[in-house]
Amino acid sequence: MRAVLVVNPQATSTTAAGRDVLAHALASELKLDVVETQYWGHAADAARTAVEDGADLVIAHGGDGTVNEVVNGMFAAGDVGDRAMPTLGVVPGGSANVFARALGLPRDPVEATHRLLRAVAEGSRRWVGLGRADERWFTFNAGVGWDAEVVAQVERLRSAGRNVSPALYARTALACYVRMARQEPKLTLRIGDDPPVSGLHSVFVSNTDPWTYLGSRPVRMSPETSFDTGLGVFALQDMRAHSVLRHVAEMLRGRAKPHGRNSIQRADVGHLRVTCVEPLRLQVDGDCLGERTEIEFSSVPDALRVAV
Repeated sequence: MRAVLVVNPQATSTTAAGRDVLAHALASELKLDVVETQYWGHAADAARTAVEDGADLVIAHGGDGTVNEVVNGMFAAGDVGDRAMPTLGVVPGGSANVFARALGLPRDPVEATHRLLRAVAEGSRRWVGLGRADERWFTFNAGVGWDAEVVAQVERLRSAGRNVSPALYARTALACYVRMARQEPKLTLRIGDDPPVSGLHSVFVSNTDPWTYLGSRPVRMSPETSFDTGLGVFALQDMRAHSVLRHVAEMLRGRAKPHGRNSIQRADVGHLRVTCVEPLRLQVDGDCLGERTEIEFSSVPDALRVAV
């Protein structure tokens, strides 16, 4: 089997020695090419080339950002549901690894590599649905508003040399909340053909559950959402402290479903549109894509084959 291993050497949980061990293990069973990313977008370029060259398996070793780039690169050269498209393999190497954990893969890279080789040998694969935010594919979540501001701020701190940790995300989320709570709502949401709802502060879109992890604790925003359903939607109409704290507490309980008069929750959504009265940031799979005034989100079932 021809495989391409796309490695992000800057990923949080990877080391040069560890990457060598993983590559050696994979090369013992696969005809393997290794690409170490050197710039933003390199993982997408490598995945697109792998599809064009007829690879059977594309393996992403890095965090969720690396997985997202690889998926987008694969679809830049292949079609949804195409049986000739390579299978995706994932070896976690980041801090949260939400996509891999949602698939039930081990967090340890060595264990995940052994699991991947066993899946290849046994032909163990599954089809997963994906989401799209305009032209960008996402594997587990996307959002406009609060979470996108947090992502942008954390990216700025990371580029300044700060170590990313759950505590940093929590502090950044609090700071962004304090700033946004003073602002007027700027978002309007339309789900399918339903009438639009305005006066929203943030819109969160899920492709699976949990939304993310705070360390080892799952943040469950849309428990009814999975890779086999449409998208989950959660929107905040009220940024008052007691309302937001209630929602956050319910999300951290594990399986609780957020509820209340000051929010909108929907599951199994095929299409939605978010419009903004001024350009606001958009994030997908934990990467900020800049500012938009209108975003079309859609669910694409059975889009990608993954080795599990």
